[in-house]
Amino acid sequence: MVLFSVGSPGQVRVGLTVSRKVGNAVVRNRVKRWLRESIRKQLDHLPIGFDVVVIAHPQAAQADFRSLSSDLDSAWDRMTEACT
Repeated sequence: MVLFSVGSPGQVRVGLTVSRKVGNAVVRNRVKRWLRESIRKQLDHLPIGFDVVVIAHPQAAQADFRSLSSDLDSAWDRMTEACT
């Protein structure tokens, strides 16, 4: 799930939340690493001037890097459509 709001002009801020519902510490840290890497690679797809919060759901524990990355990419597309 991705939530966003208008933030500081000229920059994009991204926050992550991965709760204990996702899994134990090993699983949560893996999901956070994969999300951070996906966000880093896709940062140029985000519209500038927004604050974004990515919330990992328990299904993220069973997902692989490719599916998390694809989910984020589609979330960026939906966010861009909502902003225009």
